Amino acid sequence: MSKEVIFDVDLPKTAFITSFTMTIDGVTYPGNIKEKEAAKKQYEKAVSKGQTAGLVKASGRKTEKFTVSVNIAAASKVTFELTYEELLKRQFGKYEMFIKVKPKQLVKNFEVQVNIFEPQGIRELEAEGTFITNDLSDVIKKSFSGKKGQVSFKPTLNQQRTCANCSTSLLDGDFTIKYDVERGSPNDLQIVNGYFVHFFAPTNLQNLPKNVIFVIDISGSMSGREIQQTREALLKILDDIKGDDYFNFILFGSAIYTWKDMLVKATAENLEEARKFVRAIDTEGATNLHGGLMRGIEMLNTAYEKNIVPQRSTSIIIMLTDGQPNVGISDPPQIQESVKKAIKEKYPLYNLGFGYGVDYNFLEKLALENKGLARRIYPDSDSAIQLQGFYDEVSNPMLSDVELNYPENSVSDLTNNNFKHLYDGSEIVVAGRIVDNDLNSLTADVKAQGADNDVTFIAQGDVKETTEALQEQEYIFGDYTERLWAYLTIQQLLEKRIAATGEEKENLTAKALELSLKYKFVTPLTSMIVTKPEDYDNQAGLADKPIEAEARSAPVTHQFSSVSSLYRQNAPPTWYTSVDGDPHFIISVPQKEDALCFNINENPGAVLNLIKDPVTGITVNGQLIGDKRTSNEAKIQNTYFGKLGIANKHLDLKLAVTPEKITLQNGNEKSVFTWLDTVNLQQEGLTLIINKEKNLVLFMDGGASFVVVLHQVWKKHPLHQDFLGLYVMDSHKLSEQTHGLLGQFFHPIDFNIVEIHPGSDPKKPDATMIVKNNELTVTRGWQKDYRKDTKHGLDIPCWFVHNSGAGLIDGVHTDYIVSSIF
Repeated sequence: MSKEVIFDVDLPKTAFITSFTMTIDGVTYPGNIKEKEAAKKQYEKAVSKGQTAGLVKASGRKTEKFTVSVNIAAASKVTFELTYEELLKRQFGKYEMFIKVKPKQLVKNFEVQVNIFEPQGIRELEAEGTFITNDLSDVIKKSFSGKKGQVSFKPTLNQQRTCANCSTSLLDGDFTIKYDVERGSPNDLQIVNGYFVHFFAPTNLQNLPKNVIFVIDISGSMSGREIQQTREALLKILDDIKGDDYFNFILFGSAIYTWKDMLVKATAENLEEARKFVRAIDTEGATNLHGGLMRGIEMLNTAYEKNIVPQRSTSIIIMLTDGQPNVGISDPPQIQESVKKAIKEKYPLYNLGFGYGVDYNFLEKLALENKGLARRIYPDSDSAIQLQGFYDEVSNPMLSDVELNYPENSVSDLTNNNFKHLYDGSEIVVAGRIVDNDLNSLTADVKAQGADNDVTFIAQGDVKETTEALQEQEYIFGDYTERLWAYLTIQQLLEKRIAATGEEKENLTAKALELSLKYKFVTPLTSMIVTKPEDYDNQAGLADKPIEAEARSAPVTHQFSSVSSLYRQNAPPTWYTSVDGDPHFIISVPQKEDALCFNINENPGAVLNLIKDPVTGITVNGQLIGDKRTSNEAKIQNTYFGKLGIANKHLDLKLAVTPEKITLQNGNEKSVFTWLDTVNLQQEGLTLIINKEKNLVLFMDGGASFVVVLHQVWKKHPLHQDFLGLYVMDSHKLSEQTHGLLGQFFHPIDFNIVEIHPGSDPKKPDATMIVKNNELTVTRGWQKDYRKDTKHGLDIPCWFVHNSGAGLIDGVHTDYIVSSIF
């Protein structure tokens, strides 16, 4: 009897998967890296033939979770081997290697074995685990001498138990190894096989004075634990601000508030006054993100112009928000353009996104365009520690405007070699290609601004010296500098791609894809396909179920759990895409046997593009109407579709539908019907059926079919009025170029659900959905399908995406507003 087993592993955020193999009954099947779409087609072809197949893909830019499920025949043994490569980041003076430990059961031979080799020599070595008890602390073995270090953790079965006779494991958490190397010089320049890598990590330098502006979101959504944890973090940060630093606070809700009119020095008196201000911070209003940022930039500009701050100092802006801009300038591209123009690359912008409701893609683009970075702050009990931890990373700048220069005629294809700041305890890494094959050594100079004057460091790399050092360790691969160059280049191309558009984005994508395929990295552009010959599957009895292997993007602090099986019993019997109600969009996802839904909040009168297919010529737009009440009678007005326009330019056809009448214009012929009519009209290329006071069905040759549902309310109802719903059937008949609020979902969409937890409504749990490189807070709920029962409808379970579908739809919902119904 076969049995399904699950294998998963959490990977570091910056790792790239480079190899995955399956060994079944002694036979090893390796994975091959292919372009994502090509791998998908090969996988689907293998599955259709009944072959065992695996697909390894990165669901987002930050590959973190890798999962495999496989049906194993009786008496079979399957071994999975996963290899990933990662550049260890140096923070607070140490390199950190992170290993997620979560076996979910007692394991007879459980072992973590880490071997370290550093040509410079190892200076210190630590190992710790969040799950380590006093009894387990002695199980960690670590040692280092010279260039080699070793850490092992091998608990027995009894040591893994949560109690003496328990069958559950206490191994559940993070295992972290930290170490640093001996540094006779701030530079380490290594050259191997025509490529070089330059590590730059100076020590014992005086820190630069810094000017920091905290731009804090105080909108209503920050109320409760979020604003409380923000206050806690800011109070701890104030304890760490140095006496020669300058600082200020800017708060933004609907309005903008500043603590002081200008930056002030961190004197004891000012710090105590700041603490009182922070303790009093509370929430109010909406989210004027643009206004808050611009006030901070203007304040820094003024501080330099009026010599309020030292000219030789560094400035940073740290913004914290949990929502999306909705007051003032709220269009993300406009905000990006405005902020970039104002900053002019003078100050790095660090964006901290609190929770899952933020438009993280927007925050990341905004930060990357302004020499900074974005970081998600997870809504947990340690959120204040996360906030303070980020500040600690950037609180001690040692150098600014760092530039690493190499002989122009000796190197090419450099990775990024200009950096705004270098922080104490961190490291800069640059790699490149050696042009001169006969080159035996390479000299580089590093120029930067220090606390007192400009500084220059000279680095010298020798081919022979590097080669001899690496020969001491057999498992070091000889092309590691080339692969490190490719690793950095791909990461930086993908990073630039986030903020790029048009032809620039296409070129960056093409370069990143080419390198990903050449060096066999699983990235957001590639997948790894593993297939097993059909005859072997049949002989081994494994053809009943394909292997599903996937690298998923999920918060490393949360356990991945699939929920599709939990909800499949309630999945809709037929698959369609629709918009109905006020207005509720329902997106069927057949491959998940589930559905997604979202609302669009827009003013009455707005016309939204729902479907646009340039190939078939079909366009569908809808105009919103509101309740009968006027806008001053309520803060929120419900909106519905009061007019739908379906056009096919190839057939010269226009169908306008309102709750009062249906107008069909086919060429020069015009026909008008009411909902009291019963119609079955067949013309060349189309069929129109009107079911009296219920719905109409439109079939078009070579295109999808549409069902428009009429919702009628009591004519004397004080608030509501008649409206329409739209259901799209046979959407697969439309082309792959179809777009629009509905049309974009006619193509397959992949998403994963993680961390299900109770929501504000006990019947509707919340979760995190990972889709299109975004992590969104979603709620399990129901929407209505009114095709068969226009009064009561049928409940369709779905994952509800908040904020007008932000993060799920391409762009923002206002991108889909058009001028007229046709």
